[in-house]
Amino acid sequence: MKRETLRKILKFLFTHLAHVDYQGLENLPPTGGVLITTNHVSRLDTPLLFVNAVRPDITALVTDKYLAYPLIKWFTNTAEGIWLDRTKADFSAFAAAFKVLKEGRALGIAPEGTRSHTGSLLEGKSGSLLLATKGDVPIVPVAVIGSQYILPQLKRLRRPKVIVRFGPAYKLPPIDRDDREASMQRLTDELMCRIAVLLPEEMHGFYAGHPRIAELRQELNLG
Repeated sequence: MKRETLRKILKFLFTHLAHVDYQGLENLPPTGGVLITTNHVSRLDTPLLFVNAVRPDITALVTDKYLAYPLIKWFTNTAEGIWLDRTKADFSAFAAAFKVLKEGRALGIAPEGTRSHTGSLLEGKSGSLLLATKGDVPIVPVAVIGSQYILPQLKRLRRPKVIVRFGPAYKLPPIDRDDREASMQRLTDELMCRIAVLLPEEMHGFYAGHPRIAELRQELNLG
């Protein structure tokens, strides 16, 4: 199956089986390399981003544990996803990701490093900073809300409601080599707080009460 055919099928399914509200799509640059950082609460998060209306060229880094799942493996390969071994510094995966960004495409990544089973944010992993600080492309945070309920609701013959909310694009400064550890922590917190501010407060999880969220709420006029 061709990649575009897969997008059409998924778009049809999401349109007719769920109420999916894509918000803030104007924040997603229509062209050029862009890194999309998202929370991760469901295996359907990547397909939801895959069918966004602005960047049909989007791909994503996907943990290679899903190679053991035939359907997810097929979807990822058809969508031209990049397999990532999270048990080590996977330089080949990051090289492929940098290539995608250099080619002017959109790339998705979940800074938490794994799926949250509570629905709330987990602590962000510093590995995403390599792409965020050296990719030299805008970063667009995304909050996916309600995707973990899609399958349970469908099983009950209910049409689930999902929000995919895109925040304003930004860039991170380089990592401070003189204070590397603290700098990486600050930048990781920034990545995650930019996602958290787009989520309902009950989904802030590890970042609940973080002062940067309140600052961003004022900076972005989110009330």
